Order: sequence, then C-alpha cells, then structure tokens
Amino acid sequence: MEKLIREVRTLKIYAGVLTVMCFLFFFLAFKNGSNEHFKEIDVERINIVEKDGTLKMVISNKERQHPGLVNHKALKPREREAGLIFFNSIGDECGGLVYDGNEKESGMVYSVDQRNTDQVMQLQYFEAAGKDKNRVYGLKLWDRPDDFPLEKIIKFEDSLKKLNDPAASKKAYAKLREEGKLTNERFFAGKTADGDVGIFIRDTKGKVRLKLYVDKNNQTHIESLDDNGKPIK
Repeated sequence: MEKLIREVRTLKIYAGVLTVMCFLFFFLAFKNGSNEHFKEIDVERINIVEKDGTLKMVISNKERQHPGLVNHKALKPREREAGLIFFNSIGDECGGLVYDGNEKESGMVYSVDQRNTDQVMQLQYFEAAGKDKNRVYGLKLWDRPDDFPLEKIIKFEDSLKKLNDPAASKKAYAKLREEGKLTNERFFAGKTADGDVGIFIRDTKGKVRLKLYVDKNNQTHIESLDDNGKPIK
C-alpha cells in the first residue's frame, strides 16, 4: 500500500510539472501581441495567409515558386521565376512581380490580372545580351473578354495540345479571334526593340492605329494608321 501511495504521489508531481511546462510553452509561443525579431533570415518560400488559411501572397525562390491558383485549385507545375505572387479571396492569382537575369538575358515584370483571367497591365523590362541588346521596357495594357475566363483558356489550350495538329490549332485560334475571345494588346508606352520611345495605341483587334514617338535618330513621328496598317494622311 505504501508503495502504491508513493507511485501515486510521484505521478501527481510528474503531471503537475508537465502541466506547468506545457502552459509556459504555449504562453511563450503564442502570447498575444508578441512579435519575433530577426536581424537576418534565409528562407526559400514564405506563404502569407488569412486566419482561415486562405492564401494571399507567396514570396519564393524559383524552385519553390507557386504555379498559380484558379478557384482555389493549383495549376499544373510549371517553371516560374523568383518573386511575389498575389492571390485574391476568391482563390485566383491576381498579379505578381517576377524577375531574373543571366549572361544571355534579363528582365523584370510586375503584372496586374483581371478578375477570373490573366494580366491586363504590366510594367515590364526585357534585355537580351549582345551588341544590340534589344532592350524593351515600359507599360503595356491588354483587353480580355469577360466570357472566356482563364479556366476556359486552359481547357482550350490543353485540348489543342492533345490534338497535336498545328493546322487545326491555327483554325481554332482564328475562330476564337473572330468571336472576340482572344486577348488583344491595346497600349504600350515605353521603349521598343528598335529604339523608338513613345506611345503606341492599338484598336480592339490589336492592330496599331496611332504612334507618337521619337526614333533613335531623334526624329519625331506622329502616325495614324488604318486597319490595314497603312498611313492615313
């Protein structure tokens, strides 16, 4: 009986010490208003989430970069550059900032996506190595239809890949363009690969209709074009 009493007493002490230790652990780890301070930290990826776990932003290196979301569903794995990817509350990617550079080329892009589809605005910079460099940078805008969201675009492109028929793909894209379901570039303000700096405006079909620019020889130009690309006097 005495042995049993000693064992019970030991268990009580053990349970009491364990309870105090657990309380201190949770109090120190999760106390309200506490902020950890780091002078420096190395990390491959950070996920910013809401209290309910909804993903809102990813900061990542290239290897662990998020492939994107559509209706809270991750897209197929794909290679993406390091940077920041933003997500909205309906579970779609809605923009981001990616960048990289090497001996052959370099670039940086900040994108703003239209709801339910892809980018409609970008600040972009691209440069290829070599004597001419082909440096392009500026602001670019697109028009995207509301009735052909990103999910439909992905399914359409996947079905064409399965067909593996270039002629059929070309015909399918032509049909979509005729129906007004393809993306069209509308505006560019910046520097082109030819060295022209100015504003270039396109119509609803993506054809350049107005140019206001200074060329690489410092000559000024104001050009109005018809839908066939011919100058209008």
